[in-house]
Amino acid sequence: MINELWPGGPRFRDEAGVFRLSTDSVMLAYFAGNAEVKKRKSAVDLGCGSGIISILLAWGDPGLHIDGIEIQPHAARLATENAGLCGLSDRVNVIEGDLRLCREFLSAGAYDLTVSNPPYYTPGKGKRAQSPGKAIARGEELCTLEDVCKAAGYLTRWGGSFLIVHKPERLADIFRSLSENNLEPKRIRFVQHKPASQPSLVLIESRRGGKPSLKIEAPLILANDDGSDSDEVRRIYRR
Repeated sequence: MINELWPGGPRFRDEAGVFRLSTDSVMLAYFAGNAEVKKRKSAVDLGCGSGIISILLAWGDPGLHIDGIEIQPHAARLATENAGLCGLSDRVNVIEGDLRLCREFLSAGAYDLTVSNPPYYTPGKGKRAQSPGKAIARGEELCTLEDVCKAAGYLTRWGGSFLIVHKPERLADIFRSLSENNLEPKRIRFVQHKPASQPSLVLIESRRGGKPSLKIEAPLILANDDGSDSDEVRRIYRR
């Protein structure tokens, strides 16, 4: 099955065992599109899965070239296919590899922009996914938050940005891991289902070598009180 994000927009093929198009990835790509980094010619997507974030970033920025790193062979293959479906094979390159070993195949400070929608849950936490592939994407079985931030600290150039989507309950862990890898939080935005809902996601932009200064943006509301899409969500999905 092929999903089209909006008429004439990016297209993504679904495959069993690989995470499908999700709000998390779309919101991170939208948030990254507004990143405050001055230069943005190269980007890397840590744990790119089926390529959703990489493709959305390339779609929105014709001057951006993106490498996606994915450890699962079937997901890496699907990401390559999705880039082809969207006509972006020349600017979205998928590397089948382990981001924990990125020093072995990528150069330090090679990217202006680093993004990641990493596994959210520590072992034993969160609902266990039935398929092994989705379990790896949801839980820190092969990759921890610390692994992701360490890779981001290595790959992001001085003054470049690292953007991540995660769960609000891991916020203290995120800030600690960012700090340990010379990544300074600069911009944060919570995502809420409705105006009165508790945040379900948090979007964070950090700067490699940045000075302390954190901007907390208004929450991104997904739906109005009546359940209809918020105006911002309608703009994001071009509805």
